[in-house]
Amino acid sequence: MDGDKATGKTPNLKETPRKRPFSAKQLYAKLRSISRTANSVPRPTYRWESEWISNSLVRERIDFFVNVSPEIAILDVPFLVIVWDLQHRLQPFFPEVGSGDEWQRRENFFSQVLKRAAYVVTATDTGKKEVQMFYGIPDERIRILPHPTPRFALEDGAQDTSMLAQFRLPPNYIFYPAQFWSHKNHVRILRAILHLKQKYNLRLPVVFTGSDQGNESYIRQLVQTLQLDDQVFFLVHVSRPALRALYQNAFVLCYPSFFGPLNLPPLEAFALGCPVIAADIPGAKQELGDAAMLVNPANEFEIAEALKSVHSDSAKRESLIARGKERARRFTGSDFANGLFDLLDEFQPIRRCCPRTRNSAFHLK
Repeated sequence: MDGDKATGKTPNLKETPRKRPFSAKQLYAKLRSISRTANSVPRPTYRWESEWISNSLVRERIDFFVNVSPEIAILDVPFLVIVWDLQHRLQPFFPEVGSGDEWQRRENFFSQVLKRAAYVVTATDTGKKEVQMFYGIPDERIRILPHPTPRFALEDGAQDTSMLAQFRLPPNYIFYPAQFWSHKNHVRILRAILHLKQKYNLRLPVVFTGSDQGNESYIRQLVQTLQLDDQVFFLVHVSRPALRALYQNAFVLCYPSFFGPLNLPPLEAFALGCPVIAADIPGAKQELGDAAMLVNPANEFEIAEALKSVHSDSAKRESLIARGKERARRFTGSDFANGLFDLLDEFQPIRRCCPRTRNSAFHLK
């Protein structure tokens, strides 16, 4: 929310059309400028970072901050925070959230920020319950906004096979775009395809994309140990056009991550006509509905049977594709933005209750 600089008044968002106070390009340029400056300065603590960026927001005459990242703590300017997950509380045994200083870093952030937020946004009822359970946030300050399908996946575009020529991939591959964290559970896909090869003589290739976050060498070694070298392809990081083509030409997306349920690849796959097998974790049914086959991420045999089912049953595969496309268009970025605007409208009467001074986030314009 931003005041009207010409009149010195704050517009009533309920009485005027929903317009950004300045163009999207101007807003993006301002935020990038602040971000570049912030990234050039050491960040010893959240409290220090909070003060520095809060001052920048006040200087830019920003009334309300939408915090989408667990990397920035804003406490003195009224704000909304979007919670992707609280896995450091739920599964602290994974090293990426529990080792070294990482667990405490996350806990410091969430314990401060969630309690001070005007609104806490989650995508599912499960996420809401976790916020309440771990941090005691009142029900009325937690709002559910379903996760939007990424726009690039919804854009019209013909299936591109030429893009994949550079990778020399076999047909009918399983696709798994995920960085190499241990919680991403690449291991279970490898053991599932080994089971299919041994029990059914079904050799399904797998394509992995994503950067190494400490677990890639372990996965590569396991590929060799299980003698799956001829079935597994590591593409590391790929361009967005290549990513689209990989979705469009895969026979299935297999997403057995233990973390979630807010994961972008299943939504991208839905939009691009790729059927989805995903982990049956808390919140997955609400996030994915009946558009995906849900499996126990800890059970490679269940994953294997799901892969075999989609591979051998074309009618089931087509049904998943149709339901996925419907789910992908059910909640878009525009829907999410309108939900945020609704919360800004709701907060407007509170915002106008107090003048702002030079020594606080609130000052009359």
